[in-house]
Parts: sequence; structure tokens; C-alpha cells
Amino acid sequence: MTTTLARPAAAATGQRDGLAGTGALLRLALRRDRVVAPVWILLFVIMAASSSSASQDLYTTVESRVRAANGVNGTPATLALYGRVFDPTSLGAVSVFKLGAMGAALVALVAIFTVIRHTRAEEEAGRSELLGAAVVGRYAQLTAALLLSTGISLVLAVLTALSLAGTGLPASGAFAFGLSWAGAGIAFAAVGALAAQVTEGARTARGLAAAVLAAAYLLRAAGDAAGDHDSLWLSWLSPIGWAQQVRPFAGDRWWVLIYLVFFAGLVAVGAYLLVARRDHGAGLLAQKPGRRRAPRSLSSPLGLAVRLQRGGLVGWGVGVALGGLMMGSIASQVGEFVDSPNAREMIMKLGGERGLVDAFLSAEMGIVGLLVSAYGISAAMRLRAEETALRVEPILATRIGRWRWAASHVVVALTGTTLLMVVFGVFGGFAHGAASGDMSRFGPVLGAAVVQVPAAWVLTGIAVLVFGLAPAWVMAGWAALVAFLLLGQLGPILELPQWAMDISPFTHTPKLPGGDLSALPLVSLTLVAAALVAAGLVGFRRRDIG
Repeated sequence: MTTTLARPAAAATGQRDGLAGTGALLRLALRRDRVVAPVWILLFVIMAASSSSASQDLYTTVESRVRAANGVNGTPATLALYGRVFDPTSLGAVSVFKLGAMGAALVALVAIFTVIRHTRAEEEAGRSELLGAAVVGRYAQLTAALLLSTGISLVLAVLTALSLAGTGLPASGAFAFGLSWAGAGIAFAAVGALAAQVTEGARTARGLAAAVLAAAYLLRAAGDAAGDHDSLWLSWLSPIGWAQQVRPFAGDRWWVLIYLVFFAGLVAVGAYLLVARRDHGAGLLAQKPGRRRAPRSLSSPLGLAVRLQRGGLVGWGVGVALGGLMMGSIASQVGEFVDSPNAREMIMKLGGERGLVDAFLSAEMGIVGLLVSAYGISAAMRLRAEETALRVEPILATRIGRWRWAASHVVVALTGTTLLMVVFGVFGGFAHGAASGDMSRFGPVLGAAVVQVPAAWVLTGIAVLVFGLAPAWVMAGWAALVAFLLLGQLGPILELPQWAMDISPFTHTPKLPGGDLSALPLVSLTLVAAALVAAGLVGFRRRDIG
């Protein structure tokens, strides 16, 4: 006699319904991102509102707005970096032109990371397999990640629009601007979803999706920088270009948003098709097998750390080099599009020096120093990623100690941050010297980049400190970066007390070029960074692994 066990009804339902468990996974994702998502939204909203408020004080007349817009539209480097001002007479168009394409790209990057974090990263860590043993459909995890990213983008759009309208800009243009950001986020959330199915690792998926985003931004930049109608079609090949072509405060072309929605739907369909046809843990692009014998460079912890992080460093280096070229080209022409007294005063306030070009360079160097410090934080956080992936214990089971292993990644983080600032200074100094016809400017620009390094090291030290003492709060390094960015950009505008702005290490960096070089703040910041790193390494030696 044969006994047949009845299949649980719930399990059978789960197998038939590919979306089963989507709501539960969405609630789980919301709980995991309950801090990160609001912080990102708040950062973007404050950035948009502060830019609008400051621009209204700078460009009080139509003539000043037209002069500024003509300067922007007549400078190819500025057009490539930020895009075109479509209506020179519109206060809103002049106020947000820097945040149009650039802001859309940043929102897209957040959307990419959000989707991959809740799909491929979960699968790579083995948590998706545990969830799949319950009543969870094949498409539930991908759907929950896309719903979360879409929801974040839409909330960001509404709050950004309300903040812009609150500063006095027209509500129609404010909502068009917010939805242009949301459209870019939704479109590249789908790109992240597709990349998560194509690759086998979260890091590779992020790199692939970021490469698509970079290509889209470069297409838009090429179309805008050319300056003629025959090349504008390049911008229409890019989702970032579509977001820009919504033209907030310059006609509000709502119909362009249809392109972004259609693109997102088409790419998302491709992601769903791959989910149904691939094995769990596999991707369309299989990872290549390694060498039969490891090279001698991998025989030390430092060599292994360099091998693990060289891809990210090279990618950052390319981006920093391009940024240096653009900044150097723009700096020599800053007087052409920033010619109103209020605008000059604002750049002077941000840069801290009297020379307009030097003040512009000084202000930009402070921003770049903050951005490059993000690499140091990311490289230091690789320590935690290796630990949670259970790749540390086999290494520590050998004769290699904890301090030696952790110090190898710290050295890469600190050295990489230094190299990136040097690369930016070299390319920026060369571009500025070539554009201005005075190559003697190369040295001062390079020096202005190098003096940002100790402050960037402090942020790396904060990440190492948190890793060693409170690894569960490893995201505190990013929180510190956001806080210092807000203090640096909004502090002078909001006239915050000096003690508040002194919290940021970049406040103590000499304002070069054009200012006085003092060794004391640089030495002090270096000692602070060393103390933070040392405390983090000591804490790591004393705590449990995992």
C-alpha cells in the first residue's frame, strides 16, 4: 500500500503565485531602510531648497539671470557638467540648472543601490534562499525591491516639489522638477534590477548598472556640450537627457516623462524574464574561474586587499580625472557667467578668498574632497563586508593576525584617497592652465587638491573606528559624510555659528589656491585621523568576529 502525503495548500499556492509574499518582503525592506531612505530623501530635499533659496538672493533681476544663463549656455564644459538653461529669464530654471542632470544622476544611483541591495546582495548573502523556503514567489523579491525604490523616488519628488514651491517658485515647475528626478530614479531602478539578474555578485551588478548610468550621462553631456541642433539627438538617447528635457520652469514638458516610464517598464520586463529563466544564485554572465595558482602578490594581506579594491579605485580614478578636466576648464571662464555682485559674493563666501577664480577653485576643491572621501569610507567598509561574508575567519586561522589583516584595507583606503585627490589636482591643474594660457597655475591647483587629503582621512578614520567598536553601526561613516557635506554647503548660506561649522574637518583645511598655507591644521587633522584608525584597530582586536 502506498501512502501519498498531501502537499500543503499554502506551499502549493506559493508555487503557483509568483508574487506571493511580496507584501511581507516590502515591509521587511522598509524596516531595513527606515533610516537610510529618509536620510537620502532629506539630503536631496535640502539640496534643492537651499539652491533655490540662494539663487533667488543672487539673481534678483531678469538681466542678472540672462547674463548668468548666457554664460552657462556659452561654456561647453559647463554644459557638459550641468546641462543647458532652457529659459534664461526664468528664476526657477536658473536656480535648479545645476541640479537637473546632476541631481537626476544621483537619484538614479541611489535607486540602483537600493534595488541591488534588496535583490542580488540578499541572494549572494544566502538570505534569499532562506526566504525562498517559505511561501515566497519567484518574483516577490524583485517586485518588493522595485516597489520600494519607486516609492522612495515618488516621495522624494513630492517633498522636493513642496520645498521648491515653499521657496516661492511656481508649483507647476516645482512638481515637474520633482517628477523629473523621480522618473530618472524609476528608470534606473529597472536598470539595477536587470543588472542584478545578469551578474552573480552584488558588487559586479552595481558596477554594471553604474556603467550604464555613466554612459547615459556622457551621452547627455556630449549632446549638450556640442551646442548645435545636429548633436542634440545624443541627449535624446539618454534617460538622464529625458529627465532634463522635462524642462522644469521652462515650459514644463510633462509628456517627456512617458519616455522614462516606458523605458523603466521595458527594462523591468527583461529583468522579470531573466528571473524566471535563471537558477538561484546564478546570473546570465558567469564569473570566470581564477588561475590555477595564485600570483605571489596575493601571498600577503596587503596584496589581497589591493586585488579586491583595485577595480573600484580605477573606476573612481577615471571619474575623478574627468571631473578635474571639467572643473579646470570651467574655472578659467567663471567670470563670464558669474558676473553679478551677489553671485560673486556667494562664491567668495563659499571659497573664503578674494580672487574670484581662486575662490571658485577653493570652493570646488572642498566639495571634491568630500566626494573623494566617500571612496575612503567605502574602502574601509570593505572590512565589514569581508567579515559578514565569512571570508575573514579562514584568513585569521593562518599566521596572519587581526591587526595585519585590517591594516591592509586601511592602507588601501588611505592611499587610494590620496591618489584620487592627486589625480584630480593633476588633471584639474592641467586643464585650468591650458584654458587660461598660464601653466604656472598647475602647481597651485595641485596643491589645493592635496591639502584636502587629511580631512578626507578623518572620514576614513571614522569608518574604521565604527567598524572596530560598533560594527552594527558601520553606516555611521556615511552619516558623517552627509553631515559634513550639509555643514560645508549650507553653513555659510544659513550663517551658522562658527563652532557648528568647525565640526567638519574640511572647515580647517587651508583655502587654496590663493590663501595662506598653514601646516598646523593639516598636522592636526592627520593626527586625528591616526587616532581614529588606531582606536578602531584596537577595538577590532578585542571584539568577537561577526
